[in-house]
Amino acid sequence: MKASARNGLLAALAVLLLGTAALFLVGSTDEMITVTYELDAPEVDRPIRLALVTDLHSCDYGEGQRELLDAIAAQNPDAVLLGGDIIDDDIPREKGEQFVTEVSKTYPAYYVSGNHEYRTEDMDGIKEFIRSAGAYVLEGDCIPLTAEGQTIQICGVDDPEGIGQEAMDRQLTQAAAQADPARFTVLLSHRPEQIEHYRSFGAFDLILSGHAHGGQWRIPGLLNGLLAPNQGFFPKYAGGRYDFPDCTFLVSRGLARESTSIPRLFNSPELVIIEIT
Repeated sequence: MKASARNGLLAALAVLLLGTAALFLVGSTDEMITVTYELDAPEVDRPIRLALVTDLHSCDYGEGQRELLDAIAAQNPDAVLLGGDIIDDDIPREKGEQFVTEVSKTYPAYYVSGNHEYRTEDMDGIKEFIRSAGAYVLEGDCIPLTAEGQTIQICGVDDPEGIGQEAMDRQLTQAAAQADPARFTVLLSHRPEQIEHYRSFGAFDLILSGHAHGGQWRIPGLLNGLLAPNQGFFPKYAGGRYDFPDCTFLVSRGLARESTSIPRLFNSPELVIIEIT
């Protein structure tokens, strides 16, 4: 290779490396944000506010988890929905348990399992702890939530990694059968890639998931997510709002930060607030 060509190649590589470094410098963040979605529901006369927390993975949000708890308190929700992987299988559980204990003291809290909680091989113990903290553990249940003098329904199912697809389907069937079609009904399920399956039951007005971690890397306006578990590269449901004729689907980008070895790029950890009006 001629010296001029070699120098040109080295210069191009240097520019590429510098550009990549600058991209990560600008886009890498562990700072939590709050994202709010508003939904119109004919079954609801006065606003009901829900907070969605997913994929905490026992991560540290300050002493006593105050950063996350204060962010929730600032939104004054009527209930907090825990969408799975609140507790991690690789890092100590303390922070996840601390959060569940504190949030359940203040708000009605509803929990469904995630795949990493099953990987602890202590799912029964985790559920027992969450129940003892005062939260509802949803396993095909559909529980009424009364707020502002009106009632909606919170349904939820376990993650299929722990119980298998057939058992999850039985839970979905049970939840759909319990749901009163005259009331606004929420389904909480960890995995977004099964959205078409959830819709096939025809019982849920709002479906909430996590699991995808926002596709880990994003380029706003160009790429919603690079890679998500069970969806692969360029996931369809990395995070955000997806409107269907029969329901609204919201996927949280989750709150994991130090639990993952891959840095988040233009993909802030997020607390999701849902305003049903």
